Amino acid sequence: MANEPERPPGGPAVLVVDDSAVERRLAAAVVARELGWRVCQAENGRAALDALQRERPDVVVTDLQMPELDGLGLVEALHAADPFLPVVLMTAHGSEDLAVEALRRGAASYVPKRSLDGDLADTLTRVVGAAAANRQQDVLARECLRELTAYHALPNDPDLIRAMVGRLQDDLGRMGLCGDARRLHVGIALEEALTNALYHGNLELSSALREEGDTGAYRKEADARRVRPPYRDRRVHVRVELSRAEGVIRIRDEGPGFDPNTLPDPTDPENMAKACGRGLLLIRTFVDEVSFNESGNEITLRIRPAAEG
Repeated sequence: MANEPERPPGGPAVLVVDDSAVERRLAAAVVARELGWRVCQAENGRAALDALQRERPDVVVTDLQMPELDGLGLVEALHAADPFLPVVLMTAHGSEDLAVEALRRGAASYVPKRSLDGDLADTLTRVVGAAAANRQQDVLARECLRELTAYHALPNDPDLIRAMVGRLQDDLGRMGLCGDARRLHVGIALEEALTNALYHGNLELSSALREEGDTGAYRKEADARRVRPPYRDRRVHVRVELSRAEGVIRIRDEGPGFDPNTLPDPTDPENMAKACGRGLLLIRTFVDEVSFNESGNEITLRIRPAAEG
């Protein structure tokens, strides 16, 4: 049975689903400590669905391997019933293939269990923010708009990323490229690409600090570089070309770039647990086509209506 909320009412609510009471409580403790959000717990997918009949959370965090109804079955049931409700997977070694399948069927993101302390709070903040960006589309624009181009030059302000994602989601929706069922997934891909451009591109921050679990040092260094030359004067350039047939979004940073041929395969089980591979896996899973320029400082995302599901 689902437990009572561990926090008083108010703020976002999280449902944590895991058949292991120890791991369930660990994830719940991270959410409560780092975010102060309300937390409920369920011991498997079936208990989670029962809990959802009583109260809709803002996000579901679930294990994959559980009795009665596993994580993949829960993702499918939730996506069919409420495509706006984001689901974040907690993955363990050996469940990588199942995690990729769950992402394809509706999950919004994933966090390796060994990285819950460092990555769960940030992942939930991003996913809930992308879901909250959903708002009613302009009917006139949906029916009449045929082409749209735009260019944005963003300073290195993380708070602007969510606003940019919401704007792009709206524009894609107006063009018929990103309907309700796909909006969240496209938002996650855009946020990952923009975040990479800001932190890894313009601020030249390595994923090594995050791999070592030192997220505090990572954030501290990011804040320091944002106000220090040459990083503070760099911009994230977002060029948008939308038609009814295809959306093309180019995101370029002003960092030194890299050789795209050296990118690891994000679907390799060894790379799925790494912070540097998770973002690329999500981007490639959620949009139709991804490519980099030769210098590695520009990523192009292509989104087509035929992929709407």
